[in-house]
Amino acid sequence: MRAWATVFAPTRNFVSPAFDYLLIGGGLSLFVTAFLVAGGTKWTISVMASLPLWVLLVNLAHFAASTVRLYTKRGTFTALPFVTMGLPLVTLLCLGLAVMFADVVGRHVMNLYLTWSPYHYAAQTYGLTLMYSYRAGLELGAFDRGAVRGACLSPFLYAFFKGPAAGIEWFVPASVLQAPSVAFWRGALVTMLGVLALTLPVILVARHAMRRRPLPLISALIMVANAVWWTGLQYIQSFFWVATFHALQYLAIVMIFHVRERLAEPGNRHGWLYHAAFFYTACVGLAYLLFNAWPYAFVAAGFGLVESALLVIAVVNIHHFLVDAYIWRLRKDPNYKVVSQEAPAAPAALPIPA
Repeated sequence: MRAWATVFAPTRNFVSPAFDYLLIGGGLSLFVTAFLVAGGTKWTISVMASLPLWVLLVNLAHFAASTVRLYTKRGTFTALPFVTMGLPLVTLLCLGLAVMFADVVGRHVMNLYLTWSPYHYAAQTYGLTLMYSYRAGLELGAFDRGAVRGACLSPFLYAFFKGPAAGIEWFVPASVLQAPSVAFWRGALVTMLGVLALTLPVILVARHAMRRRPLPLISALIMVANAVWWTGLQYIQSFFWVATFHALQYLAIVMIFHVRERLAEPGNRHGWLYHAAFFYTACVGLAYLLFNAWPYAFVAAGFGLVESALLVIAVVNIHHFLVDAYIWRLRKDPNYKVVSQEAPAAPAALPIPA
């Protein structure tokens, strides 16, 4: 036990070790990933085809969760007037243009969504890693935060250069990428980034252990899980299952923050289950309206269902990324109390980025 204590700092869980490690930490995803690697792509396709309800209840609900959080969080209309009132109008305008000019604008919107997604997941990994570190009382300096950020961003860089379709292939013509020398060095870079994505978290753990300032085990698990998602799965598996694992993380942590804030309010008359059920039901309901109903409004206006559905998904995702950048970064935010609760030390501001 003493040997382990010198490697990992004690984890201060939000709910319980099982909940935090399996859902927020990504432990459950590692078991699923191992099963997927053994079972192949066919199993993923069959799940995607047979479980639309699962997609709605998890993947799509998490995209809606940032909007529900934005409008249920106290004080956001005053603190974020553009995000709460202006950004939705800009989003509607961009979606309309994308659907109307799908061959030109729509293609770039899809590429932006597909390129941004791995970065969004990497940024969430970074925020959660720091959050548990701070809850364990580990104050990280600028260099240490940069090292953690580099480890968390390496899976994004791996996905960016690997492709296909988005990332580097959005910016560089196929004729250039298919040149033998370019293809060789691109392949070498992708391999190197894949190795770094898997090894940098281990190096960070070892470095902090040698300095007797160990990271919490769950922080290391979060980084490893995101790296395994992107390097261990094929393309079609990645964008389905990574979104699922990321969604479980996101829904878990955002509901924890919502529930704890509601329970701490003066005059609260309900328990945690009521607040969690209210928040989650709102997420599922909004997700259904956005992803299942909204595309048919464009169909009624004469546009195709496929491009309407795909572009709604892309634009709602981009809106989700932007909203996250604001709702997790408010200075003097009540979130700070949730992060630092029962922790011996904490940062000056909540570091959970989009």
